[in-house]
Amino acid sequence: MITIKRVYKPVNEADGKRVLVDRLWPRGISKEKAKIDEWMKDIAPSNELRKWFNHDPEKFEEFSQKYKEELKEPEKKKELDKLIEMSDGNTVTLVYSAKDEEHNQAVVLKHYLEE
Repeated sequence: MITIKRVYKPVNEADGKRVLVDRLWPRGISKEKAKIDEWMKDIAPSNELRKWFNHDPEKFEEFSQKYKEELKEPEKKKELDKLIEMSDGNTVTLVYSAKDEEHNQAVVLKHYLEE
């Protein structure tokens, strides 16, 4: 099972493996407090796409399409396979730092993995 959660929300056992899917480490949170099991920054959107999107909800649909295209790149496939393997019979929580809980890369990545 794959879930998503903002890094600033309290950690609990139901999170299972916590995988940070941001390219940059979240501001203001220590590694100890974040309790991240794995940081997959290579699976995050490219710097160019991340900067272009700038968490603008009006760009979310186009961002989703562009990010899904990036996820087809060979170097990202290894990370995707690893996530799928981790989630086989286990809970994996995709952790992100964006304030907007509906319009972010973790939402897109979760849907992509479920397809």
